[in-house]
Amino acid sequence: MSYQHFTICERAKIEELRKLGFSNRQIGSRLGRHHSNISREINRLSQTSHYDAETAQTDYANKRKNSKSHGKCNKELCELLKEKLTATWSPEQIANTVALGKVSFKTIYTWLYKGKLEGVSPSVLRRKGRKRSCNNLKFFSRGTSIRKRPKEVYTRKTFGHWELDTVVSGKEKSGCLATFVERKTRLYTAIKMPNRTADSMESAIKYLYKTLPKKAFLTATTDRGGEFACFENIKKDLGLTLYFADPYCSHQRGSNEYSNGLLREFYPKKTDLGAINQQELTQSIFLINNRPRKCLNWISPIQAFLHELSHLT
Repeated sequence: MSYQHFTICERAKIEELRKLGFSNRQIGSRLGRHHSNISREINRLSQTSHYDAETAQTDYANKRKNSKSHGKCNKELCELLKEKLTATWSPEQIANTVALGKVSFKTIYTWLYKGKLEGVSPSVLRRKGRKRSCNNLKFFSRGTSIRKRPKEVYTRKTFGHWELDTVVSGKEKSGCLATFVERKTRLYTAIKMPNRTADSMESAIKYLYKTLPKKAFLTATTDRGGEFACFENIKKDLGLTLYFADPYCSHQRGSNEYSNGLLREFYPKKTDLGAINQQELTQSIFLINNRPRKCLNWISPIQAFLHELSHLT
């Protein structure tokens, strides 16, 4: 039988039976309790001349109230969590960096959903309960297959290999973003385009290629969307090979798909991307790249990218 605390009724019986001269063993037998439990209950109030049930119950209630843990939630920690959540950090990123050893990421989720972090709601999290939909895209079969991509690209140990994609506005809205992510450092960037055409994508790729230092853009992996039909011009003008993933195999460009999801935190689907200004886009990209990443041993993509640039020869 598992142990249960004494009730007020049991304490009242102990008081009456003691007045009648019953021993602890006899009282325990009457109440179905071990005599040692009866002895401890009585000795708990040994400072008094006799056992009083009401006093014992009040003392028990006060001790139970004070014995409960107040938890780790304090004002200083809550302010830190709110600051980082507002800066679009995930609970896991927070728990493994600025709040390391103070709180787990599961606890941060719990506090967030229970409303303990005043002024911050679960809407700051990346996933907001919306279901993903699949777009029907037009594919083409030309170009160099991802299966011919150098093996060193798969290991992510070599710097300068990028994944490309596009993020578009909703129907009947203008604007499009060409998105790029460097596979080793996970640095993510986006360039505004007027439309989702091969000419616009060609201009975006050439702009980034010429902006980066030499050897910082060695290969690019894309899907087979029609906007990448410019691959021949890219190869001819820049000497840059575009490798094409298999149709409906987004996992072959996992870093880019994941990073596009991060950007959607700032610009949900149906947002008119043509209406956003460059300063706002730059700030959003900075927030994404400034977050610590688990896959980078909790340093940010910006730190990792700058480190690689400093070692280019």
